[in-house]
Amino acid sequence: MLKELLYTGMGGALLLKERVEEELKKLEEKGKLNTSDTKSFLESLKTKGEDEEKRLKEELKTAIKEVIEELGIATKKDIEALRS
Repeated sequence: MLKELLYTGMGGALLLKERVEEELKKLEEKGKLNTSDTKSFLESLKTKGEDEEKRLKEELKTAIKEVIEELGIATKKDIEALRS
């Protein structure tokens, strides 16, 4: 379920990216934007997207660790400690 939710979110983000690129090309063709402005804007969006992805991954890791602790599930570290 979580995997499907992530894939849906990524698919939506990809679709949005494609639509933004199309609209920027239209504005470029009409002379309302120049190529360097378009490239700069797209690079800014890419950087923000990468930063957001990192933040979400960290939040997800934290949430998963909390669930594991709440459920009392043994971690790899716990099992290794028992083997020693």
